[in-house]
Order: sequence, then C-alpha cells, then structure tokens
Amino acid sequence: MAGLETTLEQFVGHEAPDRLNTRATRGPLLRIPTHNFLFLQGVSSPFFSRLAKGLRDIGQTVHSVRFNVGDELYGADGPNMSCPQKAEDLDAWYSHVFRQLDITDLVLFGDCRPVHRTAVKLARLQGIRVHVFEEGYFRPYWITLERDGVNNNSRLPRDPDWYREVGKYIPRYQNGNAFKLSFAARAAHDVLYHASGALNPLFYPKYQTHAPFNAAVEYAGFIRQGLRLLLARSRDDALVADVARERQPTFLLPLQLDSDAQIRDHSPFSNMTQVIRHVIDSFSLNAPFNARLLIKNHPLTPGLVNYRKVTEALAREYDVVDRVVFMESGHMPTLLSHITGMITINSTAGASAILHGRPTITLADPIYAMPGLTHQGALADFWQSPDMPDIKLFHRFRNTVIHTTQVNGGFYTGCGIDMAVTNCLEVLMAKTSRIEKYL
Repeated sequence: MAGLETTLEQFVGHEAPDRLNTRATRGPLLRIPTHNFLFLQGVSSPFFSRLAKGLRDIGQTVHSVRFNVGDELYGADGPNMSCPQKAEDLDAWYSHVFRQLDITDLVLFGDCRPVHRTAVKLARLQGIRVHVFEEGYFRPYWITLERDGVNNNSRLPRDPDWYREVGKYIPRYQNGNAFKLSFAARAAHDVLYHASGALNPLFYPKYQTHAPFNAAVEYAGFIRQGLRLLLARSRDDALVADVARERQPTFLLPLQLDSDAQIRDHSPFSNMTQVIRHVIDSFSLNAPFNARLLIKNHPLTPGLVNYRKVTEALAREYDVVDRVVFMESGHMPTLLSHITGMITINSTAGASAILHGRPTITLADPIYAMPGLTHQGALADFWQSPDMPDIKLFHRFRNTVIHTTQVNGGFYTGCGIDMAVTNCLEVLMAKTSRIEKYL
C-alpha cells in the first residue's frame, strides 16, 4: 500500500520550491506566492485529493498525513507520510513536521477530531494559517471553509448589530449554483472509507477513530433503520398533512447525530436520549395543554438507538403520551412552514426554521444563536411566549455568513467537487481570511 512506509525524513531532502512562483498564462505573467500546505484528515470522498491537485496546478507545494487506511484511499495525492503516534502524543511530532517542511498552511476537515486538535493549537502558536472545512452552514449547495475554526470555534461575531451594519454592504445570496446531489455516492464513499478501517490494526495500530461505533455495527443499524422508514412513511406523511392544517400548536424537535461534533464537543448533552428527556420534561410542565411535540429522527441516523421507543417511554414517564409524537421521516419544508416553534441543540435546521419565520430556541450555542434570531429566554418560557425572529436581520446574517465562510460546491459528487475545488483555491491563497476585513 503506497505511502504506508514513507517517513518525514524522505521529504526533507526534496528541493524546496521558490517562495515566489511565476506562472505563465494567456495574459501577462502572474506572480503567485508559493505556500507549503499540509493536509490532515479530510471528508470521506475524493475532495481533498482533487483540491491538492488544484493547488499543485497553480504551483503550490502540498504534503499530507495518513492516519489510517481510509486516508490512504481518500487523502491528498503526492508526497505523504504516515502518522506514527497516538492522538495524545502528537505535539512533538507535529512540531517536527511543521519545522522540517516549513509548513505555511494547514488544511483539515473538522477541527475537533482528536488528531486535529493538537495540530490546530500548534499551528496558531507558530503563525501557520489554519483552513478548516466542514459541512455547509446553509445546505445543500454550500460547504464551509473558515480560517482558524468552525461552529463554536468560528470567528463569526455573535452581535446582531454587527450583522445589521455589515449586512448592508454584503451581496444578496440565494441558494448558490446547483449541482447534482447523490446520497448513493455519499454512502458509497462512506462505506469504502469505514470498511477499510478493518485493516487499521495491521497498518495503523496506534490510530484511534473519533467514530463511536465500528463500521459493521453501524451498517447493520442502517439496515434496521431502512426498515423502520418503510414502515413509518405513510404514517409520517399523514402527520405532516395534519400539521399543515394547523389544528393545534405544534413544536418540533429535530434530532441530531450522537457522533456529531456539534453534540460531542459543542453542547451540554452527551447524546440524544438526554436531549429528548430534557425537552419532554419541560414540555410536560410548561407547554399549553392543547400543544403537541413532534420529535423527528435525523435522516442520516444509523439506527443504533430506537428513538421511537425512547420517546414513547419518556412520554409515558412524564404523562404526555397523547401529546408527544415521534417521526422517522416527513417533508421538512412543510413542517417548517406550519410549526409553532422549533427546539434544537445547534442544528442547521434551526437556521431553516428562522428563514421560515418560526420561533426557534437553541439548547447550545450555534452561530445563529443571538438576540433577534433565536429565543433568548429559558425553554420553560418558550412554550408559552416564544420570541419571533427578525427576518430582515436573518437575511443580513445569512448573506454575511455565506460571503465570509461558505463556498459553493459539494464534497461527494464529481460536479460538486469540481465546483468546490475551483471556488476554494482563491480562498486558500488569499493573504487574509474573508471575514477579517469586516471585523
């Protein structure tokens, strides 16, 4: 398997490129500063490999680190090295790599992965620029690319007046240029990446995954979840139609994934069962007697926890069986157009609810949790008198976030990757971050 035995010392002897590269074009000669990029773990797709090629095509130097066998399949092509350390022992190794390769830029997906945390911290101390990718804040045609951090680590301000002012000068963004979306392509990449993990004990014995379950357990869960969806679809469709008729006040709690960094690292909860209990408890004590609570499963849940049974058991415990309903599926835009309010931890669904003019409360601290957008009081108060969102503020917020942190493109299909790579190159090469000039 190529690259598995490559060491850092094999790179040090390579001739370093000039710090300023001259590239011929059909116009005048362009002088492009040369950077030394180090790619860490990426998303489970060819995106990082294609992005590395795009950088090399404009004269940049790109190295990458392999942490597991999946990274061998999807890591950036070209010079690469295998990580010989456990996540907790990476400080000295990263320092050595940064110094020996004269790294100027660090590129990674998700800044909370164990193998990334130390690298990000050291890079900031050493003045190395950190470029963090994540799923888009406004999906499906945007991906996130921020300097220094994403989500709770984002440099985006939490001041509504800042967005009101800056938003005056930001272009208006719609949904971005569309491209083909494919759940099958995403699933295929995910299966290939995680199935290859069976070889990690042989080739990468010190690697510890950030995923809570191994691939076999997770994929067996997906099969069970597929059966649940088939059985629930007609019932859920009927429930959505009933909500659309607005017969009674209806609140929505969309579940997130236990494995998501938004839950593990950016919330006060350990898992969705805790969230469901917390929300049902408050609902039972404070919601109007004619209100109901819908709890909707995440569309990508592996089905390892039967949240329908969890919800029904908690509804019995808190004596609200007739007022709490669980959904496996359901047309989200229709629900968002008719619910009384949304309760979320920090999901991007919260931003969608605000866009639909629906009161929203967050149980953590996502980038949109601020006065004028989300309910600022306690959950106990939200059921009776939720704060309405300021739609004008939201549009200025959305335009500003897209302008400063989002890239039009995708991670999983060829056309989406091509678009993303083209749009990312200028962002990666910029001297300052897109948000810096507005701060």
